[in-house]
Amino acid sequence: MAYEPRGDHQGDRGGGPGQDGDRRARGRKEPPPLCARTRAYSSTTGPVTDYSATVTHWLRNRAPAYKGSYAGEAERPSVSYIVDMIPPVGRPTQAADSIPIKHLHSSLNKIKHPVNVVRWTPQGRRLLTASTSGEFTLWNGTGFNFETIMQAHDSAIRALEYSHSGEWLVSGDHDGVIKYWLPNFNNVESIDAHSDPIRDLAFSPQDNKFVTASDDSTLKIFDFAGGAMESKLEGHGWDAKTVDWHNRLGLIVSGSKDHLVKLWDPRQRNCLTTLHGHKSTVTKVLFERVMGNCLATSARDQTARVFDLRIMRDICLLKGHEKDISTLTWHPIHPNLLTTGGMDGSIHHYLTDTPNPPQGQPITLAPWDSPDPKSTPPQSIWPMHKIPWAHDYAVWTLDWHPMGHIMASGSNDRLTRFWTRARPGDTDVFQDRYHIGEVEAEARGTWDRRGNRRQRQEEEQQEMEDEAEALVDQDTRPGGAPGMPGIPGLPPGLSLPGLGNAGPPAPGIPGVGLGPSGALPPPPPIPPPGLNGAPPPPLPGIDPNNPPDPAKLFEMMRNAGIPLPPPGFIPPPGGGVPPPGSFPVPPPPPPAPPGGADGDSGRRRAPLPSQEDSLRQEQRQGRYTRAR
Repeated sequence: MAYEPRGDHQGDRGGGPGQDGDRRARGRKEPPPLCARTRAYSSTTGPVTDYSATVTHWLRNRAPAYKGSYAGEAERPSVSYIVDMIPPVGRPTQAADSIPIKHLHSSLNKIKHPVNVVRWTPQGRRLLTASTSGEFTLWNGTGFNFETIMQAHDSAIRALEYSHSGEWLVSGDHDGVIKYWLPNFNNVESIDAHSDPIRDLAFSPQDNKFVTASDDSTLKIFDFAGGAMESKLEGHGWDAKTVDWHNRLGLIVSGSKDHLVKLWDPRQRNCLTTLHGHKSTVTKVLFERVMGNCLATSARDQTARVFDLRIMRDICLLKGHEKDISTLTWHPIHPNLLTTGGMDGSIHHYLTDTPNPPQGQPITLAPWDSPDPKSTPPQSIWPMHKIPWAHDYAVWTLDWHPMGHIMASGSNDRLTRFWTRARPGDTDVFQDRYHIGEVEAEARGTWDRRGNRRQRQEEEQQEMEDEAEALVDQDTRPGGAPGMPGIPGLPPGLSLPGLGNAGPPAPGIPGVGLGPSGALPPPPPIPPPGLNGAPPPPLPGIDPNNPPDPAKLFEMMRNAGIPLPPPGFIPPPGGGVPPPGSFPVPPPPPPAPPGGADGDSGRRRAPLPSQEDSLRQEQRQGRYTRAR
């Protein structure tokens, strides 16, 4: 839709230094560089899409369907016609104008994992991605920046689907567990649905049931309200890889590793028919949502097929992929626009009513244009547009924005990428590295490897900052001692050696514990062990008011069986009894300089104490003789 790079703009009408901001093209209004009004951003971040201006323009010029549905100026390939852009809903018969050929943004998490599923929220404001780490990640649908992340499952998430009402979200993981989620991502239910990985799931038209496909070769239909299995559909001879439920009919389709596509009646619980069209594992089956007459399937035989449900046969054979096709998706507005993703990272866009054969290939006849539609072979369709280097590895998932102006893709290269249509006048869109490759784009000057690496580092740094702001630091607790953050429970006024200033002492209670000068008294001596904190008993024959000579005191201690202090020990003043020999009084901590180590009252990281002395002492006792 309306695309513009983030950056500082000179005004609503453009015009930088040395330019006339009020200059207009002949006979046309000069469009503002901000076709959709947004705030200014740093030029180092990604692009922004805002469809409000295009929707407003369409609402102002729309007309009844029998009059063409739009009465405004038609778009033309010129920059001055950007103001005439309208959303896809304003031109439902012009699918070619909605093909997303322009790369918008690449989003990735701080901790990178392959992206298995991408789904737009029902309102289209955010994109939800599910990865192999079992995490949900939310990306903003306009600026594509990181919003939040949460651990949703204990294993890789393989399936994810919103209900048609948009009030519920159901996910399935590699352990066969199904979870219910509210729109605010509160988990309200968990079901052990399968013993093998769940590969896909889909809701019924009324949202009262949903069906799952698993590697145990079965499909299971669950009652959504009760969370219990109602029926099991058996018939595939191998892993069931994909499933879909028609949005208006009681019809279920499934694809399996046995190369078969089966249609099921969920009420009778039996298979209606089997479609034999593919020669390898079926990777994706999907009903068309607008008209509801077609079914698209893809497989690892490098082809995709479109089946007509009215005659139960394939009418289109989609060619052009050089590797296996891993996924596909229909456009939400145009029923003839189909997009596929390949195992080589390519994305192809097809128009099912336009063969578009390459040079040297004949145009085949469509079954509906032949005298015998039932026996005519399917029409070969080649892509209207290719993006050969859309991803570095396999494209696992594709999903369209509800308005149909942005498509998101998730890949095994751990990236989530956003694509949109090119604006009128974008002539270099086919020269980027996604169309011609990095080497050719760098040779033509349309891609800077060094600048791209720097931009990617800046984007990763920004994503890390956004993720850090979104998460709560559980280690920092309020109420710690002043100047001692991160050490809960430390009494006020106490400090540890090497950890900075402990701050001002705690205010004392008047008349309690203060000396004549108002200062705190010195701490009491450390009691010897084994007395549970009680004061040591007086030695026999010693007058506390008239302490004896230290030599006589040591002699009496030896006679009484009390351990002697180490050589060179000086008794503390005041006649107190010293602790036993193996427990010397620790020296007082050195006074911290005022204002911290650097003369600053801010937080400082202290050096870690050396453990060399402790290690040598342990080695003298016969422990830790070998280095780890």
